[in-house]
This record gives sequence, C-alpha cells and structure tokens, in this order.
Amino acid sequence: MDHGDVTSFPPSADYYRADTETGDYWPDPSEDGLFELLSDLYCTGNSFVTITPADDAAAWSASVTLLADGTYEIDRSDPRHGEHRRESATSPDDIARDLTIWLAARDYPDQPSTTPDTNW
Repeated sequence: MDHGDVTSFPPSADYYRADTETGDYWPDPSEDGLFELLSDLYCTGNSFVTITPADDAAAWSASVTLLADGTYEIDRSDPRHGEHRRESATSPDDIARDLTIWLAARDYPDQPSTTPDTNW
C-alpha cells in the first residue's frame, strides 16, 4: 500500500482512523481507502484493521480480520446505541461499503452534525 509515509508523522483524523497490524495508519479513510486496506490484508503479519473514533469521547469501534479460510470477520461495537455485531463476509468491496455506511451513522462529538437543519 503506497499512500505516502503517514506512519512517521501521521496527520490527524477528523472523524475516525484506521490502523493495521503492521502499523499503517489512515486518517478518515474513504470507502476506496477501506477497500485498499482490506485488500492488503494477509493471514500472517497483517491480518486485521481496526477503526476507532478520532475523538476519545466516542465509544464505538470496528475491526475486520482476515481468517485462515479467506473469509473476513467484521466486528462492530457501539455501546451507546446498544450495538455489538459480529459477522462474516467474503468481499472486501461489500465490507468497505457497509462499513462506510455504518461509520456515517456514528456519533462524532467534536464535529458538526451531518444532519441537515430543517428548522428555518
């Protein structure tokens, strides 16, 4: 994966960050960025990606692990909303899309709301 040398001086994330077992760090990865991170996983040495909020006040997290049989285990947790789900999938493209949708629905306490203001 070649996205510059972000591991030596990682830029800050505004919403969330993705970290790999090998130490790669991506601030606010897009769906394409998540797809690339997942596609770069292999069973030994770089088998998982964790996604955590940039703001420590948010308590949610997600992880994707490549299993020995070639499937991916996706674990999503958001205690504030009573959510903890673990599932399996085979397509990095589908996982990246689903995670992007899930991430868009998380709480980001120090960021402006993405909900349109309709009280005008």
